[in-house]
Parts: sequence; C-alpha cells; structure tokens
Amino acid sequence: MSTYRNDPNQPGTLVERKDLIAKMLAKNVNDHLEKKNGLSYLSWAWAWAEALKADPKATFKVEMFDGKCYMEINGTAMVWVTVTMFDKPMTCQLPVMDSGNKAIPLKGYTAVSKYGKEYRVECDAFAVNTAIMRCMTKALGLHGLGLYIYAGQDLPDEDAPPEKVIITPTQGAMDNIPEDEQIYLKELAMDLIALCDKEEPKTAWVKLEAENLDDQQKIALWTLLPSKVRSALKKAKEL
Repeated sequence: MSTYRNDPNQPGTLVERKDLIAKMLAKNVNDHLEKKNGLSYLSWAWAWAEALKADPKATFKVEMFDGKCYMEINGTAMVWVTVTMFDKPMTCQLPVMDSGNKAIPLKGYTAVSKYGKEYRVECDAFAVNTAIMRCMTKALGLHGLGLYIYAGQDLPDEDAPPEKVIITPTQGAMDNIPEDEQIYLKELAMDLIALCDKEEPKTAWVKLEAENLDDQQKIALWTLLPSKVRSALKKAKEL
C-alpha cells in the first residue's frame, strides 16, 4: 500500500512518497558542490534547507554509541546519522577522515610536510563534526537529494542547465598545495581563529609571521579564514 503525506506546498493535499522522492532526485545540486581531492561535497547548509522545503517535518539524528557520537572500528571512528523525511528514516555512516580521505586513528598521528616540519593530525571535535555534517548530507542522498553525486554522474538529466562557474582570485588556491601541507595549513588556520576568538589578534599575527609561509601558502591559508579573522589580522599587522 502506498504511503502518503501532506504536501508542504499545498496544505490539505496528499502526495505519494515516490513522487516527492522523484522531485528530490531530479534536483540539480551542481551549483552547491565543492570538490576536494577528487571527491564532490554538497554544502550541508544548502542541502538541509532544501530538505526542509520539501518536508518541514524533516529531522536528523546523530546515533550514539556508549555515550559517544561515533563507533570505534579498528582504532578509527565512524559516525552514523539518521535523516527522517516523508515519514521514513534513512541511515548513513561515514569515517572521520583527514584531508587525504583516509580514516584518522583515534590516537591521531604525526605527519611530516615536504619541508620537513612535523604536525599533528587529530581525530578531534572539528574532524568529528565535519564527518557528521557530511554524513547527514550523504543520508539526504538516500532520500534523493544529490544522489547522483555518489553515482559519479555529472548531471541528473541531459536537459539540466549547465553548471554556473564563478571564478574568484583565490579559487583553487588549495588545489596546488600538497596534501600534507593542506593539513598543516588547516591546523594553522584553526589556531589563528582560536586566538582571534580570544581577542588576541596580535598574538595570532606574530604566530603567522613565525611560520614563514611562502606566497602560495599564504593565499591558500587566507581562503581558510573567516572575513572577521582576516580583518583582525590586517589590523594587528598595522599596529
């Protein structure tokens, strides 16, 4: 027997779940994709907004394991997220990964950049939260939104409009940075953001200068910082 629910766009009417899912499957999400290391990621904020438009009652839940928001598997962490749409729950799982798309050991690891500088890669709150939001977006794919991404397709149908390309001066700045340096720059960005949040922009600027980054690294790092942090660093430089 088919399952029905109220159409959020036409209160009081009933629509088959398969028709609602068909609309999700047909939606072109290409303008909201970000590509990293050969993988395409859909903006979780945009995806969730689309989910609520399709079903205002949509919810997502992070599954817990012995009080933890991840499952331990062979020394690594796997997050599980359940998204309920159109009265049907769908669950996805995703490992907590580093920038090279490798599962991060729970104990973390020490990596060495090509310049011989050591840095730590941790399975910390930031990495876990990133995995959770990506997993939530992946679970939305099971309801149809952006599912074709995971099938390796470029467009949901041949009649879909071409992807809009917006070029900015810093677009692709991280693409030419080796993976180990990307991890290092992301950790440096987190340190600078934390210092600015503590209202210590001068300390952040001193730390940045001490790293002796080359021009390419500075541009790449700049793309990782929120505008308010960039502004704070610029002001600290002038002091």
